Amino acid sequence: MVAFVDVHRAEHGVEPICAELPIAPSTYYAHKARQANPGRLTPRVQRDAELCTSIQRMWGENFRVYGARKAWRQLRREGVPGARRTVERLMGRMGLHGVVRGRRCRTTIPAEIAERPLDRVQRQFTASQSNRRLAAWFSLRCRSSRCCRRSLPARR
Repeated sequence: MVAFVDVHRAEHGVEPICAELPIAPSTYYAHKARQANPGRLTPRVQRDAELCTSIQRMWGENFRVYGARKAWRQLRREGVPGARRTVERLMGRMGLHGVVRGRRCRTTIPAEIAERPLDRVQRQFTASQSNRRLAAWFSLRCRSSRCCRRSLPARR
């Protein structure tokens, strides 16, 4: 939204645009002030920027094989403060991941252009009436279950 206001602020002004959009003018001005002066960024964003450079450096020095847990431990050994979940979040955002041992798990991904086999038994997956299949299943289940055997008459 800030980019939209930047494009149209010369024509209409900031306050009229913000009145129509769900953004307060003070939010717009605060965002522009943070862009102009990185020292006004929130403490979390500043910590994340410092930690990102440390993670990138450490990950490269260790042959790009460390995952989030080993990276977090290595950073702690180097004296860089940071939580494990923060390291996981930042590594995921930067696209860094460790090497996974073993074979990759590959599931079957069908091709959209492949021919599908014909339905030779003419299966019907629609109920003729609402709740018809559920009622049939329930009645079969209930008659065979132990709790309802006492209420049914004995078979001869």
